[in-house]
Amino acid sequence: MKACGYSSDVGKGTGRRAVWAGLLAGVVLLSACATGPNANPSDPLEPFNRGVFKFNDAVDKAILKPVATAYVKVTPTVARTGVNNFFGNLGDAWSAVNSVLQLHGRDAAESMMRFSFNTVFGLGGVLDIAGEAGIPRHKEDFGRTLARWGVPTGPYLVLPLLGPSDVRDAAALPVDWQGDLVWHVSPATDRNALYVLQTVSTRANLLRASSLLDEAALDKYSFTRDVFLQVRGGTVGTAPDSDTNQNPTSQNQNVPLFKFNGPNLQIFPGLSR
Repeated sequence: MKACGYSSDVGKGTGRRAVWAGLLAGVVLLSACATGPNANPSDPLEPFNRGVFKFNDAVDKAILKPVATAYVKVTPTVARTGVNNFFGNLGDAWSAVNSVLQLHGRDAAESMMRFSFNTVFGLGGVLDIAGEAGIPRHKEDFGRTLARWGVPTGPYLVLPLLGPSDVRDAAALPVDWQGDLVWHVSPATDRNALYVLQTVSTRANLLRASSLLDEAALDKYSFTRDVFLQVRGGTVGTAPDSDTNQNPTSQNQNVPLFKFNGPNLQIFPGLSR
């Protein structure tokens, strides 16, 4: 596998961006029709969003949750931690770029140090050497960069398979995909295998959280939306706190009830970017 190779798929990025642009255009039209006197002002697309949420939940129950449960049963904790560290390390490179765009020089330097140390001394990122050394992790994405630049969030939006988001963060996804190092892996079979592993790993980390959500929430949709809006609204466009963003060596230990990662509050799973 060429871990840093570049795919030669013709029109791959252009086609995906075109589909995404069409989806966003449809969302704008729907927002004009969905607003009513009783609508939640932060969620004018609620009828559409609830339909997508129901679809995501069905996919999760039928496929993602069973696969993630089996993954946890057959994979040792140390191996699952290594997988988490590996993908977290790849994300540090893109976080460094976005920290530069946000004029957060210290965060950019620390993210680049994390990526360099873990790639060279941590077996390609499988070991979190930088975390053990006390270098904090700053998770950034292009949606947060747009927020830093003053772009408004737009309506709350639930994306197929990806989960909770908003129009601004959804518009930023094509840029985030291009900045994702996994996106540039070739051949496509290797790239897709990495995406599957990343998705299963992410879902496995959230098994406890999703079970608690199923038991505690009377309306999972509203609860998920409200938590997302509170967490995302409190973090975008600001310099993240080093202590709260530090990545522990074992990411499968003490998984928080709600995990915020980029534009998606992963209360229930979606395909990770």
